[in-house]
Amino acid sequence: MANNNQKDVEWAEAKKKCRLNEETVEMAKEMGLNPRSLIKNIPNKSEQWKAPVSIWIQEMYQKRQEKALKKKARKEKSTD
Repeated sequence: MANNNQKDVEWAEAKKKCRLNEETVEMAKEMGLNPRSLIKNIPNKSEQWKAPVSIWIQEMYQKRQEKALKKKARKEKSTD
């Protein structure tokens, strides 16, 4: 039980540090991301090319959803 509580603390910390909303946190959890990896991906001032963590998660989530839809469409097409 203590392990689960620790995870909650890590997610709360990641949410605060990365300025994430509840929806983005859910996306990250659904994709199996680690809260510590999100904190590590916060862009530095010298990393202007890096997107904020919330945008990074949303883009990755979108790509995975599209990929899953394409895979599902291919599967349905092959069963016809």
